[in-house]
Amino acid sequence: MAELRIPKHVAIILDGNGRWAKKRLLPRNMGHVQGAKTVEKICEEAGNMGIKYLTVYAFSTENWNRPESEVNALMKLLRNYLEDCINRANENDMRVRVIGERTRLSDDIRIKIDELEEATKNNSGINFTIAINYGSRDEMIRAMKKMNKDIAEGKLSEDDITEKMFNSYLDTSELPDPDLVIRTSGEERVSNFLLWQLAYSEFYFTDVLWPDFDKKELERAIVKYNSRERRFGKTSEQMEE
Repeated sequence: MAELRIPKHVAIILDGNGRWAKKRLLPRNMGHVQGAKTVEKICEEAGNMGIKYLTVYAFSTENWNRPESEVNALMKLLRNYLEDCINRANENDMRVRVIGERTRLSDDIRIKIDELEEATKNNSGINFTIAINYGSRDEMIRAMKKMNKDIAEGKLSEDDITEKMFNSYLDTSELPDPDLVIRTSGEERVSNFLLWQLAYSEFYFTDVLWPDFDKKELERAIVKYNSRERRFGKTSEQMEE
């Protein structure tokens, strides 16, 4: 991988946990359990490859519409993951952030998130971000409400509003925009994920179900990323100048 251009920020839409379990005649929750283990492995592999930021879409604002039993199982899995994550993150010098709207989450989960972010804030390794109860439209509406409040209180003028200013109100204000977005399981849509931030991201879609995603699949995505010419609105000739 040394000869390849490594993306600074990789974002992944984790998809296919339920189908992975169904193929094996297992309960859907077993797919989520295996998917969580894959997250741990890919965090380690991404850090080893030199990726500085990794963001995963774990639970969307729309996922509350799933069967109650599945949502409850996901929340239980999230509790267990957050409980174990502090030690694992500190062992790997990993900084962990959580983005998304937190008020709908239970008190104990919010406390665990706060503890995790505080315990890892000074770590200097890979920056790992988990999107929980996250929806990009919701994020932008929340950002606009905060901006409107600041304007009403005289802290901000309408003339001050720029892309950079708007970005500072988003959940991802401390993160660079993703260079590469990966979606597993054969689906080819963004599903309300980082709509503002993906303006110039490269996309990679794979049929591999998330629990089966591994180091080789991540390498394939990066190889494909290296075949792209990132022009950011410029022509090829301008990029060569």
